[in-house]
Amino acid sequence: MRTAAVLTVSDSAAWGERADVSGPATADLLRQNGFEVTQQDIVPDDQAVIESALVRLSEQVQLVVTTGGTGIAARDITPEATRAVCEKLIDGIPERMRSEGLQHTPFAVLGRGLCGVRGRSLILNLPGSPSGAVESLQAVLHILPHAIDLLAGKTGHDEG
Repeated sequence: MRTAAVLTVSDSAAWGERADVSGPATADLLRQNGFEVTQQDIVPDDQAVIESALVRLSEQVQLVVTTGGTGIAARDITPEATRAVCEKLIDGIPERMRSEGLQHTPFAVLGRGLCGVRGRSLILNLPGSPSGAVESLQAVLHILPHAIDLLAGKTGHDEG
């Protein structure tokens, strides 16, 4: 079974001012699609804290999914933290999420989420809204197992 962690990036959720809805919705979708979600954490919009959590989680699971902090507001810094800890970026995955998101809202183009590789783990940034997080994940969910397999060294290609 593929392992995953969900990291919610939100000042208000980290400080107990509002309930985290996006993290549980994301974790539920991952579980419904065969992932074992071993951890769900919440951190504030602080780059050093986000980076530390991404490093720690990427050492424990194959897929780290973040929700929140991907917009253009001053405290939206999840992509910067992700870029800082990743060895490679995978541009096509967030392009696909934004493209699919445009079918639901014109504001999808404001999303700055990234997808990258750290070691043998994939890190994927999703928007903070529950619907945006779920819709974005659904847009690329079918791609993630193959990406995880490649990172695990399963690089053989079937002849078809």
